[in-house]
Amino acid sequence: MTEYGRGPGSEPWHPEDPLYGDQGWGGQQPAHGQDQYGGQQQPYPHDPYAQQPQQPQDPYAQHQPQDPYAQHQPQDPYAQQQHYQQQPGYGVQQDPYAQQPQQPQQPQYDNGGWGTGQQPAAMPYDAQPAADPYGGGQTGYGETQDYYGTQEAYPPPQPPGRREAAPQQDPAQTPDWDPEVQPEETHPFFTGADDNGDRDDNGDGKDDDYDDDPRESRRGSRGGNERRGKGKKKSRSGCACLVVSLVLVGGLGGVGYFGYSYWKDKFGAAPDYAGSGSGSVEVEIPKGAFGSDIGNILKKKGVVKSVDAFVSAQSESPKGKSIQAGVYLLHEKMSAAEAVKMMVDPNSQNLLVIPEGSRNTAVYAMVDKKLSLKKGTAKGIATAKRSELGLPDWAVNGKDVKDPLEGFLYPAAYPVTKETKPETILKKMVERSNEEYKKLDLEGTAKKYKLDGPWQVLTVASLVQAEGLTHDDFRKMAEVVYNRLKPDNTVTNRKLEFDSAFNYLNNQSKIKISTKEIRTNPDPYNTYYHEGLPPGPISNPGDEALRATLSPTNNGWMFFISLDGKKTEFTKTAAEHEKLNDKFKEKHGLG
Repeated sequence: MTEYGRGPGSEPWHPEDPLYGDQGWGGQQPAHGQDQYGGQQQPYPHDPYAQQPQQPQDPYAQHQPQDPYAQHQPQDPYAQQQHYQQQPGYGVQQDPYAQQPQQPQQPQYDNGGWGTGQQPAAMPYDAQPAADPYGGGQTGYGETQDYYGTQEAYPPPQPPGRREAAPQQDPAQTPDWDPEVQPEETHPFFTGADDNGDRDDNGDGKDDDYDDDPRESRRGSRGGNERRGKGKKKSRSGCACLVVSLVLVGGLGGVGYFGYSYWKDKFGAAPDYAGSGSGSVEVEIPKGAFGSDIGNILKKKGVVKSVDAFVSAQSESPKGKSIQAGVYLLHEKMSAAEAVKMMVDPNSQNLLVIPEGSRNTAVYAMVDKKLSLKKGTAKGIATAKRSELGLPDWAVNGKDVKDPLEGFLYPAAYPVTKETKPETILKKMVERSNEEYKKLDLEGTAKKYKLDGPWQVLTVASLVQAEGLTHDDFRKMAEVVYNRLKPDNTVTNRKLEFDSAFNYLNNQSKIKISTKEIRTNPDPYNTYYHEGLPPGPISNPGDEALRATLSPTNNGWMFFISLDGKKTEFTKTAAEHEKLNDKFKEKHGLG
């Protein structure tokens, strides 16, 4: 047995043999000396191993071997003719492959294995003939060189039973072809070939494969699927490059446009108006509103064009975060930056501002003026609807209290509109005072200083607010009040003797008050005449006065006086106070 599974005997090949029906590379070649029809031994007419002189093969013959991996193809009509080539150094030779009768291709059967050691015959994938990688057939894109039609070619492969070692050849004439290496891309667009499949590697406009080959005319004489002469060489067509370039440019342009649109929507400048706008728009900002909330309100009112523009302008403004709740008088179609600029300016707010230490009589007058009401309207509503305004349970409404709302119209800025009613704004003030007083320990302070509940703590705070000038004054003033209210106070006999309380009962603000007048008036609010605290608060104290009342000093202060109305002098003894009092009378001409 040979390496292929059998010897060269007369045993017929099994149909499952991969080489059954194989005629070499062009057709079935029987074993040496065996007739493929009868099995008898007879000389093969053109067998180079038969008992006849072996003739050299013409390397230039026009024989085209068959593709062993494709279905049977019709022979080239030029290959069926008897060729006689006159070559130098050769006689007239008959081409041993020219008159070879062709046998129909036997069907191939693949046994699914490699038992014979041979590569199985290729099964056809479709009805079209496959490209011959070794012959002169046409490939999918162009021509390939016929390796058997030149001097450099190897002799045709032999069947397994007749294979011999290949003769040594000159390396210079050996083609650089390796059957194991995959063929390179042959499409004209990538190889630089012209429309006929010819390559032009050096850019000289000539086909590098054939221009210098003297056998060009013989190749051109083959079938119509091969080159016919040199012809005019074509340069690479620019159409494909132009189309690809246009597609790339168009694609990049589209991507760039949509990318810019996306960037502009997400990161670009928000829509905004230009200028300071026109007209007048009243906008109310509620308490606790954030930048985006304010922006939404302004956009709905037609002040700004977008919320993002306002939020951006607010973050860029140094005072942008200081925008507070209130009513603002703005313009229509303002730029976001101008809107922020106006809102941080107190003059643009439509607010009712109640200063610290204001009496209720002054607050009522301010409400009437702000709402364009008749004088006395707010005071009348406060008296009539006092029980509806939300006063706390500890508020006192005694017969000696001049105004039960005194001390509950908390000093702050309140937004108002043209539609705001007096009872609405008064109710807001009471609500604000309740919120602030809940933050303070009024009950604890009352117990600490032996007062009758939060009402009297509020009264002390109103006195501190009316008499003090600074934060330090407030704490010392609170200590003076608590020291004079002590039962063991024999210096003033528990009388406060505050001018501010006397001015309150007269609804005035005087510094020059005669001793006779102030000591003879029996009104309950006259602290020169009555011991202890007045019946109720004499003003609306602010946060500083309230907190000073809860945390007074403890230095023994008993007296105070202001010589110029700008600075308050505090003393601990009556003698020190009389010296300062004489200076005050002398300065103001009081006897």
